[in-house]
Amino acid sequence: MIPVEKALAQILKGIKPLGTEKINILNALGRVLGEDITAHRNIPPKDNSAMDGYAVRWEDTRGATRKKPAVLDVVEDIPAGRIPEKAIQTGEAARIMTGAPIPEGADAVVRVEDSEKIGSRVKIFAAAEKGQDIRFAGEDVREGETIIAKGKVIRPAEIGMLAELGRSFISVRQRPLVAVLSTGDELVDIDQFPSPWQIISSNSYAMAAQVIDCGAVPLQIGIARDRRKDLLAKFQAALRADIIISSGGVSVGDYDLVKDIMHKVGNRMHFWQVAMRPGKPLAYGSMNGIPLFGLPGNPVSSMVSFEQFVRPAILKMMGHRNLYRKSVRAVLEEDLTKMKGFRHFIRGTVQYDKGRYTVSSTGKQGSGILQSMVRANCFIVMPENVISVRAGETVSVQLLDHSMELTAKPDYLQAAS
Repeated sequence: MIPVEKALAQILKGIKPLGTEKINILNALGRVLGEDITAHRNIPPKDNSAMDGYAVRWEDTRGATRKKPAVLDVVEDIPAGRIPEKAIQTGEAARIMTGAPIPEGADAVVRVEDSEKIGSRVKIFAAAEKGQDIRFAGEDVREGETIIAKGKVIRPAEIGMLAELGRSFISVRQRPLVAVLSTGDELVDIDQFPSPWQIISSNSYAMAAQVIDCGAVPLQIGIARDRRKDLLAKFQAALRADIIISSGGVSVGDYDLVKDIMHKVGNRMHFWQVAMRPGKPLAYGSMNGIPLFGLPGNPVSSMVSFEQFVRPAILKMMGHRNLYRKSVRAVLEEDLTKMKGFRHFIRGTVQYDKGRYTVSSTGKQGSGILQSMVRANCFIVMPENVISVRAGETVSVQLLDHSMELTAKPDYLQAAS
C-alpha cells in the first residue's frame, strides 16, 4: 500500500502527451493548441475609425465649442470597406463610418454627436485631440508576433482571434481514446431488467461521463464476467485505446481476477492499494504499454479514484499543463472523524458567503452510496495523520465542478446592493 502522492507521481511519470491533429477551429474549443500561432499581417491592417463621425485634421478643430464651432468642408463620404479617394487638406473633413480607413492628411475623428452637417459643410462642436477615436494599424496584432502560444487551452476568445488571423484549421493535441469496462457476474447493462441479485452497471456510465468531462473520448467495452476467458477477451478488445479503465475485480476475493489478468496480458503491475478511503483497492499498471487503471467496484470508490488519478493522467495525455482540481480552505460546519493512516475524501457541499467558504458533509459516506456524490460539489480532504476535525476548524476542500464559479447574480451587482 502506497501514499496518494507517491501513487500519483508514479502514474504521471509514465504518461506522455499524445501527438497532434489538424481540426476546424469550431471543433477546437477546450482543446490544447499544438502549434504557435503567428500573425501574418497587422490587425487592424490600416488606421481606421473607431466611431461614426468626421475624419479631420485635429488642428482645424482647435478651440471649437457649441457656441463657436469650427466649420469644415466635407469632401468625401467613406463607408466601411471603401478606400478613401481624397486626402484631407486644411479646412476639410470626410464623413466616415466605424471601421472605415482614415484618409491621408486626417489625424483625428470627431464623433457624429459632436457635429452638425449643413449641406456640403459640417459644424464641429468639440476640439479633437491628435489620434482621437482612431484605431491604429497593428494596435491589436503586429505582423510576425506570436499571438497564441503552443500549449494554450482554446477558449472562445482564441477562436475569434484565429478567425481574425484567417486560420480555419489549427493543430491541437489529440484526445485520448479511453476504454471503459466493468467486471462482475452481478452486473447487467442499463436497458436490462435486473433480478433481485443483480445490479445495473452504473460505473461504466459514470466513468464514461468522467472521461467526457475531461475532454477525452470513451470507448465502452461492456461488462466482463468473473471468468478469465471473458476478462481476457474484454481486455484484449480494449488494447486499441490510449488508456484502459476497469472497475471491480481488484480486491482480495476469490473472484477478483483483474489483477491476475493484468499480469498475463503483456502487463506490468506498478502498484496495488493506495492509503486512501474510499478507493484503497486501486491497481495500476500497463498493458502492452497502455496505461491501465483497475478501479474499485463500489461506485463512490470508483469515482473518487478516477478524480484523483485518472483525470490528471488524461489531462496530461491531452497536453494540459494544469492537471488538478482547485482546492480552497473552508470552515467546517460539523465534527468529522476518520481512521488514522488513510487520506479520506469525504463528499461535501461547499458554499461561499460573506467572504469565506463553509463546508459540510453530504451525510452517509458509504462507498456504495452514490447519492453522496450526487449531492456533493467537493471533497473534504482529511490527511492520513488526522483522526478528527471539529466544527469551526478550517479544512482543505477539493472542488469537483464549476458550481462555485457561477452565481445567480453578477458579483459586481451583489457587491453594489
